[in-house]
Amino acid sequence: MTETAEFPPSPERPSGWLPPEEIARVRGLMPLVYVDAVPVRVDDSGDVVAVGLLLRVTREGVMSRALVSGRVMYHERVRDALVRHIEKDLGPVALPQIPASPQPFTVAEYFPTPGVTSYHDPRQHAVSLAYVVPVLGDCRPQQDAIDLAWLTPEEACGEQVQVEMTGGQGVLLRQAMAHVGRLP
Repeated sequence: MTETAEFPPSPERPSGWLPPEEIARVRGLMPLVYVDAVPVRVDDSGDVVAVGLLLRVTREGVMSRALVSGRVMYHERVRDALVRHIEKDLGPVALPQIPASPQPFTVAEYFPTPGVTSYHDPRQHAVSLAYVVPVLGDCRPQQDAIDLAWLTPEEACGEQVQVEMTGGQGVLLRQAMAHVGRLP
């Protein structure tokens, strides 16, 4: 049986995008698929030399550092979701370098109940495929991001930055830097 989108696309709601009341209902019923991206700059030999972290204000009004993150929409390839979220948060000329066969460095499982895993999202149970993504272009904070800071891997994994990250994203960032051989 072929599944089709329940809601037809419209200019206000693209195909695969649920209205707020429906996504709230779905979030209470099943895990959703997300992508987390750690934007990085690499040198000529491919070594990570800088990590891009967004500065956002949480729903509670707290300033926090964050990774690029977002939902995979219905009928959207993972690579397309990565590009969409990177461009949404870092701008249309970020020029993300998605590999031909994207493989996550880990799978992060966010739970609405704190303490089940290192990852917490009070809205939902979400399964996120996490990637380190080199970006080559001009990156500027977009949407709800206030700032974008490029830090060395050592600075990004340092205690001062780690306490500014919420929901377990600091843990995810450290895993990313371990994956690329840059965990201090």
